[in-house]
Amino acid sequence: MKQYGQTHSADIEWLHALTGDWQVIADLSFADLVLWIPDGENGFIAAGHARPSSAATVFYRDITGKPVEKSWASLVDTAYKTGKSVDNGEPDKYQGVPARLSAVPVFRRLNIETGTDITPSPVAVVTKHTNLGEVAAPNKTRINLTVLGDVLLNMVVDGSYPEFNKQSAPRRGAPRVNDGLLHLDANGAVVFSSPNGMSAFQKLGVTGELEGRSLLEVTKEINKNRVNVDENLPIVVSGKLAGRADIEGNGAALSVRSVPIYENSVNTGAILLCRDVTELRRQERELITKDATIREIHHRVKNNLQTVASLLRIQGRRSQSEETLEALSDAERRVAAIAVVHDSLSEGLAQDVNFDEVFDRIITLVSELALAFNAKVTNLRIGKFGRLPSEMATPLSVVLTEIVTNAYEHGLANRTGHVTVNASRKSKRLYITVADDGVGLEPGKVLTGLGTQIVKTLVEGELRGKIEFKSDKTGGTTVALELPLI
Repeated sequence: MKQYGQTHSADIEWLHALTGDWQVIADLSFADLVLWIPDGENGFIAAGHARPSSAATVFYRDITGKPVEKSWASLVDTAYKTGKSVDNGEPDKYQGVPARLSAVPVFRRLNIETGTDITPSPVAVVTKHTNLGEVAAPNKTRINLTVLGDVLLNMVVDGSYPEFNKQSAPRRGAPRVNDGLLHLDANGAVVFSSPNGMSAFQKLGVTGELEGRSLLEVTKEINKNRVNVDENLPIVVSGKLAGRADIEGNGAALSVRSVPIYENSVNTGAILLCRDVTELRRQERELITKDATIREIHHRVKNNLQTVASLLRIQGRRSQSEETLEALSDAERRVAAIAVVHDSLSEGLAQDVNFDEVFDRIITLVSELALAFNAKVTNLRIGKFGRLPSEMATPLSVVLTEIVTNAYEHGLANRTGHVTVNASRKSKRLYITVADDGVGLEPGKVLTGLGTQIVKTLVEGELRGKIEFKSDKTGGTTVALELPLI
């Protein structure tokens, strides 16, 4: 919703809540809804527009941001100044489309937690535009839905809609008017059930008509042999409070949402929206199962990698050859770096990792090598890597392990110095520099060792990036990486 004029911040918040939940009214009313707020110059600006999914729209283009039409201005102004709902009497036309127009003042409840006091004057106006060019013949369903739409509009005038702090939590499969609807009385008995609403409950195993029956008793019968039942269900199906819940039975799942109805601040019933979400819930369960399986796989891979690293360490201790011992130690370190990534992946559902945490663990792992090279090194990380997908995190962990190890072994051996790692993101690319203040690179020695060859292969191959080795006359080495973010 756009903001115009001198509308109070509390009013704006209220209107945001209204436009966030007024699609229900548009669908029940079979009409477009437009929200009008003062423009500060004795006029009105359209601050929101909802099209009905149940009927043809009057407006081919969204009119949000446009000033009120001259033919509507008097009606909107009257509703705003008198605080009463008004109709235009005669059908109106908008760009050749015949429409019936009415205007409803919007009042804000002063105490959103308790009480019934409302603002002394309207904070906005909602106009209802019904397309008369494609009006369907009246039938039981349409008549009942239209009445309920008018009831909610009256609640807008009373400041009892929306239920500001009781918005139902978002979840896939939110029910809509066209999915299925039940009208409950003050005792929770079904007054009216739309055909789709009746069909939805029949899929749960309900037989016979719903009208005249207590919906709470109906759901109790569905759940009598079930162990796990949504704890919000009794409150939702009784219609006393706004909320969302799921009902499961007969191999089907139904998402239900209650919208309590108030007349003169007295609860007189509720609208219950329902939607068959059997397939959605099945998919969600499959995703949860797959996520758990993936976590278990990562956990087992981590354990296997740690086992391999241990075997390499044991084998290295038995080796009589310095060259073999060094090769086995390098292999152990690389395997351990990969295990760190899998350890992070096994801790959560997401298939990406916080690489800042991974790198800090890698530095701790590699820092133990400094003692072996008689180096006294201070490590410093600047900037953030951020979250990276696992297919990028694994090779990058090996790359940085090799680069930092080379800094210890070849640049800072028998010295005191620093290793500074700088990471930054820009334009969907990750820039990393690893710099030390050691002896620098020997001419002709770059990319001659196995470690640097592994680094180049991983950066240019798996990571599809660029790598550059630099060293100046004053000593020290800088390795610069530029990697595209997947």
